[in-house]
Amino acid sequence: MIETATDDRSFPPALAEAARTEFARADGDGIDFEPYDAFDSAEETTDWLRSWTGNHDLDGGAYRVFGQDGTGGLAALWCVRPGLPLAEQPVVFMGSEGACGVVAGNLSDFLWVLADGTGPMEAVEYDDAPGRADPVLASLAERHATTPRRPAHEIIARARAEFPTYAEDVRALCR
Repeated sequence: MIETATDDRSFPPALAEAARTEFARADGDGIDFEPYDAFDSAEETTDWLRSWTGNHDLDGGAYRVFGQDGTGGLAALWCVRPGLPLAEQPVVFMGSEGACGVVAGNLSDFLWVLADGTGPMEAVEYDDAPGRADPVLASLAERHATTPRRPAHEIIARARAEFPTYAEDVRALCR
């Protein structure tokens, strides 16, 4: 069982603004992401994690689900860094068809991934997600990000390198 880094469920301002932003689908070439305006409840998150893994001994306390793709795959903050605020936790994605992985090392980097035209599902399912930079999302990132702008592929690669066994560890929880 992963120890929850924080019991905080307050929604970060950057995610609240993202929830008010329309994501360009660009005839299927855009970002497939629907941000929420609040985290899923602890109960909903636990139900989802148990359903996704088939493991009814788990609880979802280490996750703060904040959005989904069109198929129902979920994006979440993974509270793995004890004592750090939610904005400093990595962003992960767990797809409806079993794909899972780390998207960004923190919320700030996730904003730059979005600005570069890559959503959570695309970051995990495609090694070289060919995103289109989005000026609206770039403006959002400029207002909220605390890390420098970098290409999405660099951010994703760095996050994967920091948490190289995330997908394996999650799959090991499956029953």
